[in-house]
Amino acid sequence: MASIQIIVGSVYGGALMTARAIKQALEAEGHQITVLDNPTLADLVADTCPVLICTSTTGQGEIPPNLLPFYLALREQLPQQPGRKFGVLVLGDSSYGDTFCGAGELMEEAFYETAAQKVGDTLKIDALETTEPEAEALPWVRQWLDQL
Repeated sequence: MASIQIIVGSVYGGALMTARAIKQALEAEGHQITVLDNPTLADLVADTCPVLICTSTTGQGEIPPNLLPFYLALREQLPQQPGRKFGVLVLGDSSYGDTFCGAGELMEEAFYETAAQKVGDTLKIDALETTEPEAEALPWVRQWLDQL
């Protein structure tokens, strides 16, 4: 069974609810899941387990306020995580056009700069198409786990 950190960026609670649904489902299957809704770099470097970034997008493709300090510290300090596996699950609204799911792209870029290794494709959940992001997230997360 896997041990996973879920780093959450949430504005109105959708990404946090999705992360908690993932935690509940995967723990029932024997996995160990830690949800970090106010992550710090210390949380990241204290462990070597795979990281799942579960974030919403705010404004014009920006990082949510609760995740912004982590993101800025990650970009400034670049703690090297060579080979550390990560995945990205991002919630957004496609009516924003080019900035749709921009927070996920920013987090992915930051993790690449730490030499982390992305596993699988990014899951982009469109608020215009679904009202239950966890329903899309759970099957994707199980596939992601299989690729670890």
